[in-house]
Amino acid sequence: MGLPIAARGGISALGPGKKTVEAIQKEIAREVDQLLRVIFSARRKTGCLDLEAIEMAVRSAMHHAGATALTELLQFPRPTTGQRILPCPCGHHASYQELRCKSVLTAVGQVNVSRPYYLCRHCHTGQFPADVEMDIENTEISPGVRRMQAVVGQEAPFDHGRQELKLLADLEITAKSVERTAEAIGADIAAGEQREIAKAIQLDLPVIVGEPIPILYVQMDGTGVPVVKKETEGRKGKTDGQPAHTREVKLGCVFTQTTWDEEGYAIRDPDSTTYTGAMETAEDFGKRIYLEAWNRGWSRAIKKVAMGDGAEWIWNLADLHFPGAVQIVDLYHARQHLWDLARKLYPNDPVSQKAWIKAHQKRLLDKGKIEKLVLALRSIHSTNIDVLEKIRTEADYFERNADRMRYPKFRGQHLFVGSGVIEAGCKTVIGSRMKQSGMFWTVRGANSIIALRCCHLNGHFESYWEGRRAA
Repeated sequence: MGLPIAARGGISALGPGKKTVEAIQKEIAREVDQLLRVIFSARRKTGCLDLEAIEMAVRSAMHHAGATALTELLQFPRPTTGQRILPCPCGHHASYQELRCKSVLTAVGQVNVSRPYYLCRHCHTGQFPADVEMDIENTEISPGVRRMQAVVGQEAPFDHGRQELKLLADLEITAKSVERTAEAIGADIAAGEQREIAKAIQLDLPVIVGEPIPILYVQMDGTGVPVVKKETEGRKGKTDGQPAHTREVKLGCVFTQTTWDEEGYAIRDPDSTTYTGAMETAEDFGKRIYLEAWNRGWSRAIKKVAMGDGAEWIWNLADLHFPGAVQIVDLYHARQHLWDLARKLYPNDPVSQKAWIKAHQKRLLDKGKIEKLVLALRSIHSTNIDVLEKIRTEADYFERNADRMRYPKFRGQHLFVGSGVIEAGCKTVIGSRMKQSGMFWTVRGANSIIALRCCHLNGHFESYWEGRRAA
């Protein structure tokens, strides 16, 4: 980051600029005095006290006074003779040229910053060392405001974030500014994740110390997110002959379990769930979810469980990255497969559908008798080719996942048999933010917001922001 500002005559001179501290205090007092005169004058005329209007007026006055004071504090002096040369990345030196000003939006409004400008005569690259130190390089938005934009940008549509900043912080910011800032910070978080994943590939993983974890779960799922047309070129849609309109986000979560209720049903540890996800290949996602599990204490878990629906990519990743883990197919997803077949066998006949489900779900699937279920399915006769194909597909599905469907055995171990946590995550982490009406994402933009959102929901955003300041 270069020399600290104090060494360049910066921080030490960030105190009084043209005005003394006492003068700034007097200006703030004058601002408040004028405001109070207006308030009391209006009250004498109307006899009423509009508290909300007064609150907003006081805030505005304080912001104006704060911006005035902050502007004075950000008037850098000309560097002394010994501080007029700085090293340039090209290997030569940059020389001080002049003081240059720029306007910066801060938490108290627009302020003007005047700081030294250096130029390398060899490569013609200019430098503003103070901008680097204050984290305003190549931007006219302060770190405090960018932090606000990131928080509102990951939570709701960008225009909604703009409105929130106006209401809550009295900041005039465009929706595009919220979008650009949130995506830039999200991209930085995603880049940091990729660096950590690269370390994991090289087995350069930190040793996570701590108490043993009774049960640790990894759950995985996928959900489609609408994207712009260029992101689906050459991709087939769900309907034959139709182009794709979405791209799949692969989402994973990790959580722990310590206990169960009086009836033996598993209880997830409060606030133990963390998420990670992206629009990426299954291979890349496997490295991502492995790193998340490792950071959560996978090596210390006494019992390890991998859960998901019947998607083949999930179990391929479980075999590759979590060997030895108990693998469980979500019971409710398995039941849905039976219901889909029942509707195919008895279209428009709910009574027959329910009777068939009772015989096959409650007597076989729920009791973990998967081999008998597969035999029962394969023994069904039909003259309808589509029905026969559906029967074959579902029989193969249950046969392939038989050992992952021993639900009485899993319940006897007080384990979860449903992947409701990751399904809820697909709705809250991805759906509520990225699948609203009219939204269409680029892969880059979506992955930036997913990274930012997961970081925030996992409770890591403050640590990330502190790390930025310390870098």
